[in-house]
Amino acid sequence: MLIDHLVYAVPDLEVAVDDLERRSGVRPAGGGRHPVMGTRNRLLGLGPHTYLEVIAPDPEQPDPEGARPYGLDDLTCPALVGWALACDDIQRARSMALARGYDLGDLYEAHRVTPDGTTLRWRVTSNESPAGEIPFLISWGDTPHPTASAPAGLALTSFRVEHPDPDSLVTPFAAVDAAVEVRLARQPALVARIDSPRGSIELR
Repeated sequence: MLIDHLVYAVPDLEVAVDDLERRSGVRPAGGGRHPVMGTRNRLLGLGPHTYLEVIAPDPEQPDPEGARPYGLDDLTCPALVGWALACDDIQRARSMALARGYDLGDLYEAHRVTPDGTTLRWRVTSNESPAGEIPFLISWGDTPHPTASAPAGLALTSFRVEHPDPDSLVTPFAAVDAAVEVRLARQPALVARIDSPRGSIELR
């Protein structure tokens, strides 16, 4: 299991970027806009093949026809809202999960446009939105992985899931080989511990 990225949803991108730089000593950068979705993002590298996606509504795009992903339309404070597992053969991984008793949804293609005008494309399972405690699958194909251009200097040192009913996660986690710590808690949450130039920080 390799965590491809963590999704950090925020109401205001620039405010969140400033806050993360203050806390970590590294400023999120890169990313781009997601046409149709009405969102934009910035990135932080968390290791050789893992990154943090900071995503927010894009005020320069028209409102999308439906709701923005990750509950962004109603979000009032930053939160880790999802996590993705990397896979080379996403069709096979999806089929294997289904055979093991969990349906990750259909596969679809998505894209975003970087600040220099480059279009990045990937395939993802449709449980990406609204995401949550159960990971979604992603495959970048021939597209350069986002960590190649994400600011470096941080490292993901631990990641766990908190949930009021941990047993409900056994089947979906086993279906995708998600070997992460699950703790009993009153409310569901994703919790990441990150090593930074300014010490260890926690996102949840």
